[in-house]
Amino acid sequence: MSQVLIIGATSAIAQEVAKLYAAKGSKLFLVARDRDKLDQIARDLQVRGAEAVDCFSQDLVNIEQHEMLLHKADEKLGGFDIVLIAHGTLPDQKQCEGSVNQTLQELQINFVSTVSLLTHLANYFEKKGKGCLAVISSVAGDRGRQSNYIYGAAKGGLSIFLQGLRNRLSKVGVCVLTIKPGFVITPMTAEFKKGLLWAHPKPVAETIVKGIQKRKDVLYVPWFWRWIMVIIRAIPERIFKRMSL
Repeated sequence: MSQVLIIGATSAIAQEVAKLYAAKGSKLFLVARDRDKLDQIARDLQVRGAEAVDCFSQDLVNIEQHEMLLHKADEKLGGFDIVLIAHGTLPDQKQCEGSVNQTLQELQINFVSTVSLLTHLANYFEKKGKGCLAVISSVAGDRGRQSNYIYGAAKGGLSIFLQGLRNRLSKVGVCVLTIKPGFVITPMTAEFKKGLLWAHPKPVAETIVKGIQKRKDVLYVPWFWRWIMVIIRAIPERIFKRMSL
């Protein structure tokens, strides 16, 4: 049985991950802004077999409350050994280009708030000498593109931060998993035209849980995105600038 903390628990991928851990009889602590939705998810997870499910509602942009949040999770779970960080937004690129404030707000949500949580969590796991930190980044962070470089910059910075954290915590037996999804069918991507490269949250979640179990370092989901991004990163800049991406 695992004690699992899920931050951003109302996201489609996080919900599917929670269902898998519930089926294993795990204890879960769920964090998100929407309390009503959290309570609904918690009831479902208890039916699915979770030993216990506790919820905590918080706007994760309020980084000064992160330490208290993690203390609460530790208290309720009796210590935790797995953390999934899955919160974030997909910003409107054009709106961000016209507004410094909105750009900074998106960076705060998608990068700064996660770095704050990870800093506290890294110290927690370093003292324990075990555990797994799994964080949803994105393939968008592998190369800056004109269509989403605000989001890509946040996820690229996050992936580099996780790279360094993984190097640090590997010395004490703590796993740091960077999860890089491609296109996933979620409410956040509802307005996008779907195609062959799009994945559903359930198989993405199954891959994530297996990646945590196997203590992977970096996980592209679905798997073929690893090779797509190898090609995209290899395109010379002079050519890439002329592409409509």
